[in-house]
Amino acid sequence: MLVLASTSPRRSMLLHEAGFTFETVKSTVSETLPNGMLPKPGVRELAERKARAGLEQWLKLGGDSLDVVLGADTMVVLDTRILGKPANPQEAEEMLQELSGRNHAVLTGVALLDSLGKLKTEVIETSVVFRPISAKEIKDYVRSGEPMDKAGAYGIQGGAKKFVTAIEGSLTNVIGLPMEYLTEQLKAWGIEQTNIASRGVYHGVSASERFT
Repeated sequence: MLVLASTSPRRSMLLHEAGFTFETVKSTVSETLPNGMLPKPGVRELAERKARAGLEQWLKLGGDSLDVVLGADTMVVLDTRILGKPANPQEAEEMLQELSGRNHAVLTGVALLDSLGKLKTEVIETSVVFRPISAKEIKDYVRSGEPMDKAGAYGIQGGAKKFVTAIEGSLTNVIGLPMEYLTEQLKAWGIEQTNIASRGVYHGVSASERFT
């Protein structure tokens, strides 16, 4: 059994549309990182924290010790600076202004863990390019409310896809899980897709949400 240590609707959507059967648990961890820790080791550390907290919670709920827990964390990085979730609309506008017309990286740390101590962690990187965005476009987008719960203040599968001119790497990684990598890893852990014939997706993203 696969257990997602996250209540993120986007991660659940990606796993579901890729054909995986799974359970979810809430994984509450500190997201404070040591001073000076770089983004890649930082996002790996947070993913592992979430997997460990999720496994502990799952076993308390009576889960099987052979179940595999998935923890993940996604960061938006501009140069070397991490852009987290905006605290308010003004901060969301400021983040989007900084991203306007520039290239940035999206990093997702992925951790797979079981109670026997088997652990696999990886960081997948996608490069994203935004076209220049006008002040009105930014204000309209922030007013929609979509940026407020997302790292970097945007969702590539939603209204922000019109800002993107190019991506290099996994699209689903930007949404929250690198499904190309994850699918292969889960197979190695003995977890297979169960409804592939009916899923109708492209690299883990439904046709209606595909980036074009």
